[in-house]
Amino acid sequence: MANEVIEKAKDNMKKSIAVFQKELGGIRAGVANASLLDGIKVNYYGVPTPLTQMSSVSIPEARVLMVTPYDKSTLDDIEHAILASDLGITPANDGTVIRIVIPQLTGERRQEIAKQVGKLAEKGKIAVRNVRRDAMDTLKRQEKDGDITEDEQRSLEKQVQKVTDDATKEIDKLADQKSQEITQG
Repeated sequence: MANEVIEKAKDNMKKSIAVFQKELGGIRAGVANASLLDGIKVNYYGVPTPLTQMSSVSIPEARVLMVTPYDKSTLDDIEHAILASDLGITPANDGTVIRIVIPQLTGERRQEIAKQVGKLAEKGKIAVRNVRRDAMDTLKRQEKDGDITEDEQRSLEKQVQKVTDDATKEIDKLADQKSQEITQG
């Protein structure tokens, strides 16, 4: 039962890291990346629909995204959704596809994005620490209920802390890689 607590904590920490990675994928680093458009919802017949379900996104050049809608009548809706997003990019609608040129990042903008990565990393670490807290509380409760001994509790808490440290290091590593990618351009 006590090992279940550690396994559950590991699993939840992996999920926290996966969420962090997904959020990192949505950060613009000066190169075209189809995941930039993942969070965009298009108003399709009154229903907010993910852009990726309504069109295919390709990368014909290093800094160009091309959105090809499955239904050509949705071009204007897709264009409006991209404009309304917080990406800060302007789509070009040529009547059949939408081209999005990813502008070169300025030094100042790179610093802002690097700070954003830091904030996301901190959010990820907080999620990991919350998982640790829940696991520690569960272990304390089990010890209090007599399910495990005090020595077992201490040993398991050390294991939980090690898993937490590993997850935190992984988040730091991913954040550093993304920051390098952004600042190197």
